[in-house]
This record gives sequence, structure tokens and C-alpha cells, in this order.
Amino acid sequence: MSAPTETPPTTATAAPRARRFWSARRIPAALTALVVLGTAGLLLYDVTAVRAHRPGMTWRRTLAHELASRPLNDVWVVTGAAVAAAIGLWLLLLAATPGLRAVLPMRRDTTPIRAGLDRHAAELALRDRAMEVPGVRSARVSVGRRRARVRAEVNHRDTDSVRADLDAALADGLARLSLARPPALALSVRRTAGG
Repeated sequence: MSAPTETPPTTATAAPRARRFWSARRIPAALTALVVLGTAGLLLYDVTAVRAHRPGMTWRRTLAHELASRPLNDVWVVTGAAVAAAIGLWLLLLAATPGLRAVLPMRRDTTPIRAGLDRHAAELALRDRAMEVPGVRSARVSVGRRRARVRAEVNHRDTDSVRADLDAALADGLARLSLARPPALALSVRRTAGG
């Protein structure tokens, strides 16, 4: 029987895929756990009281009577079912999505370290790059996961030349942010009212 052979680690390994950061969600999880625990404890107490030949809680007897006597197409039954289904779908959506939308994942070339950039910091960096372009009076930047929207106001240069300079400066700025998925640039340039 031959010994298993180990393949030596290669130096040119593929970069790991940068995924979005997941939020801890401690507060919603704690609140949900407290509500479930309280409801389960209340129902367990009521079931134990009924098994001990004592009357059940009034609200549970009333609810059981209402559910037994109302038809399934009653407005209150349908509304309660719709609300319960919506809450369940919302909880499933919360469990399946990362949640930290304010952190943009950065590129992971070869290091095992995960890094993220705050959206506000990315907006400030791109706004500073836009303000360095001659002729730009003001710039507003909003960075999303898929698109970086830049609105610039020009006061004394030709808007086409400012747009070309802004396009080059912002493309370089987006490349220097080292984001895993650089957002597409949406640039809007307009002349100020007095310019």
C-alpha cells in the first residue's frame, strides 16, 4: 500500500472570492428569542393548568372558540394568516441576506485578510477626486453596490472637457478603492446658474 502523496502548494493561487459582510443581528435575534420563549412559556403553563384539571386562561379559551366557530374565509382569519405569513417571510429574508449594506467588500488578491470599505468613506474619496478637477464648483457622490452616482456643477470651464477630466479622475479613483466589484460610474455634469 503506497503512502498518500501531498501536492506542494502553488504560488499562483486564485484569489478568494470577496463576499459581503454579514451583520451579527444580535438585537433582532434576542428579541425574537424572548418573544418565542415568553409565548411558549405561557402556552406551556396553560396546558399544564388544563392537565391539572384547572380552567385554562380566558384568552386561550376565547381564541380557541373563535377559531373553531369562524369559517376559513372570514376576514379576520385571512388577515391574521396574511400577517403571520408576512412576518415569517420577513424573518426568512432577514436570515438569508447579509445585512451590512454600508460596508463594501474590498479585493482579496493573495492575503487571507478580509477588508471592507464604508460607503461614506468611498463617497468622500470620490468627492475629493472630483473636486480636484479644475472647473468643478461642487460635487455630490452616492455610492451603492452597483452604481456610483456623481453630480458635479461646473462654473467656468466647458462642460464637455470637465466631463472628460471627471470621467478619467473618477475611474482612477474607483480603481484605487480596490473594491471587489467596482460600481459602474453614473456621471452628471451641469453648469451652475451663475456660471
